[in-house]
Amino acid sequence: MNDLPRIQALRCFITVAREGTVSRAATLLHLTQPAVSLQLKGLEENTGLQLFNRTPGGFTLTEAGAALLPLAHRTVSASADFRTAADSLRESLRGTLRVGTIQDPESIRLGTFVRSLATSSKKTEVFLRYGMTDDVLAQIGRGELDVGYYVDATPPECIASGIMSERAIDDGKFQLMPLMRFDYRVIAPRGWSDKVLGKDWADLADLPWIATPYDSAHRRLLDDVFRPTGSLLKRVAFADQEEAMIDFVESGDCLSLARACLLDRVAPKRNIVIADKVALTCDLSFACLASRRHEPMVAQAFSAMQAVWDMKPAGAASTPIEAARSRKSARR
Repeated sequence: MNDLPRIQALRCFITVAREGTVSRAATLLHLTQPAVSLQLKGLEENTGLQLFNRTPGGFTLTEAGAALLPLAHRTVSASADFRTAADSLRESLRGTLRVGTIQDPESIRLGTFVRSLATSSKKTEVFLRYGMTDDVLAQIGRGELDVGYYVDATPPECIASGIMSERAIDDGKFQLMPLMRFDYRVIAPRGWSDKVLGKDWADLADLPWIATPYDSAHRRLLDDVFRPTGSLLKRVAFADQEEAMIDFVESGDCLSLARACLLDRVAPKRNIVIADKVALTCDLSFACLASRRHEPMVAQAFSAMQAVWDMKPAGAASTPIEAARSRKSARR
């Protein structure tokens, strides 16, 4: 016997033995009849054995063919197992997930998420890239990141649901899974109490504001509020971190947005005042391109994120967003 027979030849052997004709085997294997016949001829030459009796009614196995058929089945099955194992190993070796991250790691539970992936059965390696929220989404859209965090004003239709949604943003379609709902509040120097307390957005439009990077959520949220009114904000300072923004506000003459959860911790210690009539309700979401949502590595990332945030299936116990909404209702 020469080299071991090729898997394709064994598949042809098995299929002809089962179907009894080359024509039916060729159809099932998506091959031409001459190609199947050539594979059988090569297999018989390779083994030095006649495997089939060729009759007007079709093909029947010879004694040698019947003896080799079970081995052919096991060989083809072993080949499939080999390919599956190789694919799994290749995926694990190449399992690098590119994640766009924003804000401070603790507030977005980044460490827990990374540990969850690193210790999973697939042991995914995580590549982190910090950026502004709009830039993170743009990189996901260009395929430079696989998943990432994104902050946006909560769409009116999602206020009551807090469920995953597909949304068109700029030129892409993204799958967004809300993780946490929170408010942005407007802060000002404490001496400006009379300028911000009891005031609405129109009253605040003429006051100076801190500028933030073009791709930041702060800039986009404020532009979305004031653009319809025709107001052009007067930006007098620049900062790209919330702690720095609070420092600017405390020591300067300008307004800024800040997350309510951050202000709950620091506001009592800082010389600032919080506007009481305006707020922006936002979602911190986990995002990917909608077309990639069910890719194995992306799906694994979403499953890990659901576990990290203790998110339940629809109809089960409340999600973090639902729990937060319930707490707000209880305080009213």
